[in-house]
Amino acid sequence: MMNEDLQIKNHDPSLYNEDLKPIPVKDRSWGWFEIFNVWANDVQSLFGYTLAASLFLTFGLNGWTVFAAILLAGVFVMWLVNLMGEPSVKYGIPFPVMARSSMGIRGANLPAVLRAIVAIFWYGAQTYFASTAVALLLNALFGASGEPVFLGMTGIDWIAFLMVWCFQIWLFWNGIEWITKFLNFAGPFVYAVMIILAGVIWWKAGSGLFSELGTIFKGTGTYQGSSFSAFLAIVGTMIAYFAAVVINYGDFSRFVKSQSEMKKGNLTGLPLNIAFFSLIALIVTAGTVAIWGEALTNPTDIIARVDSLPLTFIAALMFFAATVGINLVANFIPPAYDLANLYPSKINFRIGGLITSGFALIIGGLWVSVISQIGIFNFVNTLGAVLAPIYGIMIVDYYMIKNGKLDIQKLFSTDPNGEYFYDNGWNKRALIAFALTSVFSVATVWLPALAFLSGFSWVIGAALGGVVYYVVTKK
Repeated sequence: MMNEDLQIKNHDPSLYNEDLKPIPVKDRSWGWFEIFNVWANDVQSLFGYTLAASLFLTFGLNGWTVFAAILLAGVFVMWLVNLMGEPSVKYGIPFPVMARSSMGIRGANLPAVLRAIVAIFWYGAQTYFASTAVALLLNALFGASGEPVFLGMTGIDWIAFLMVWCFQIWLFWNGIEWITKFLNFAGPFVYAVMIILAGVIWWKAGSGLFSELGTIFKGTGTYQGSSFSAFLAIVGTMIAYFAAVVINYGDFSRFVKSQSEMKKGNLTGLPLNIAFFSLIALIVTAGTVAIWGEALTNPTDIIARVDSLPLTFIAALMFFAATVGINLVANFIPPAYDLANLYPSKINFRIGGLITSGFALIIGGLWVSVISQIGIFNFVNTLGAVLAPIYGIMIVDYYMIKNGKLDIQKLFSTDPNGEYFYDNGWNKRALIAFALTSVFSVATVWLPALAFLSGFSWVIGAALGGVVYYVVTKK
């Protein structure tokens, strides 16, 4: 039975503010459609499209086998987020507050800070990528072009970048309601444009489309390995794509009215949504082969070949909506809550968003000339990888140690006798499990010998974290 009384009676100011407090069921407005759009916006990025199209071209598998791998990955990720989302639906709390139960009321800041750093970095990068769609539109409308004027970007590039940066600030400053409205618009809108694009490509390709579809379905590519290893590689790649959102999924599920609505949203938004999006990508990719003689997996290249101002206009809006959508889901909402958890009495959701946006201005502005050139990705990927054991620790702690029950009052209390105070606010057993298993996670980023694990390194890291934590805690 869901706890209807989520009012915090005696909270510590260092742990509580209006954004971190539990959301009562009566104040929640999200149903399955909102959750579906969280995942739709996560899938519908430029990288998401290129990834989906490439899966059919790279691994040399029959098309139905590729679809089966994609569906299996979607079902597995759905299972992961159902586990992580349940306590946040039940108690109305975001990820950093949920982490207090296993890591300690102070120890929760460790995963929160790690997640925030990764998200802030990619928030800046995605802000730049979203601005390229606006720049595409401005160049098409005004015929503008020119040489880079500052940090590798033209004047139009800078105008587009600042427009996107300001738009995102305006969006989050209006609160979660406006963010929800944007996500609910962007998800269906991007699908509508993708279907139109597929229709245009189909019309141009004619009967040649079906011939190329048949060729792709027979299996192409130069993957070195067995069919089974190729199948596992696709599953692992898709799981890795969603890993960033899995751990902080509670930031979204806390707005949902019931567990059943969350599960419906995850079912439609993950396996079914991924399969449908991949089908569109497959049709468009086959069409590009029929029309231009080569497989184009980058949507911007396809739009450039079509050479139609109306289509360029609509596509630019689609790229913008899709990229801002994934930015909000994966890279803005998480650090806004994570930073608020550090200093709740001074930092709320809006202030956390402003801090995130400030770093985004620097990271996005330096992306072309500096950051994309210096190989910083391994550093960011390392921080992302060490979050995997945290997932396992949190899940094992909630379901196997605490049997699915939390004392919501103690999550906001610094009482030394409180259940989540542990050792001065830190759960040493969780820290030991984290330290031991994060070594493996870091090794998968830096050691070429472990590269064969592909996307499964996150799953293995999460499983190791959970197992070691269970053993250490029970002892």
